Amino acid sequence: MLKLENVVAGYGRTRILNGVSMNVPSGGLVALLGGNGTGKSTTLKSIVGLVAVQQGQVELNGNAINAVPAEERVAHGLSLVPQGKEVFSAMSVEENLLMGAFHRRRDRKMIAEDLEGIYGRFRRLKERRRVDAGLLSGGERQMLSIGRSLMARPSVLLLDEPSAALAPRVVEEIAEAILNLRSLGLTLLLVEQNVGMALDIADYIYVIRGGRIAYEREVGSGIAMEELQEFYLGAERH
Repeated sequence: MLKLENVVAGYGRTRILNGVSMNVPSGGLVALLGGNGTGKSTTLKSIVGLVAVQQGQVELNGNAINAVPAEERVAHGLSLVPQGKEVFSAMSVEENLLMGAFHRRRDRKMIAEDLEGIYGRFRRLKERRRVDAGLLSGGERQMLSIGRSLMARPSVLLLDEPSAALAPRVVEEIAEAILNLRSLGLTLLLVEQNVGMALDIADYIYVIRGGRIAYEREVGSGIAMEELQEFYLGAERH
């Protein structure tokens, strides 16, 4: 479904990604792990076109999309849940959700159906549909950010650290919500620093360090937290 092949990208003359290669299979849930400044968010931004790919290739459904403008990649099936639980604070919950369907705003009947689907999935959002998004809790804002991205009807959903700065109980709710998204047939790429959460829900993990993939493995094949130390933290294994 989604493939990165030797992707080099960065900001101006500053190179962040130094040849990243990844595969995210159709219907899969893949996690990209790493510490601060390792290139996780830049990887997502290169996929959606917010950061230009200087070398290498990003493919979606077997088609190269390097030259596709960022604003057109949503129509190709890509949707990003950005880091920081970003919402339009002065707009209501429902207005935020409707912004996610802006590119297909003429299809009012389907948008109404999708909106009810989001409310069925995130009942707390339905209860607060008329409330300004800026008044929501951190967990509610994260649900809203995910819901808004789903309103774009993506085939591939990219999530940038959805558990960041949330209480453990809320992290469990978000993890469960992400797992439940698979019932929609979505392909999911999850960027996280929360290793425990990623190992709980992902099929496959990649660890990025210094802008390169340092480690990759299928989850459930004997992977252990201590096994990740060398690759995730740069620590020596004993």
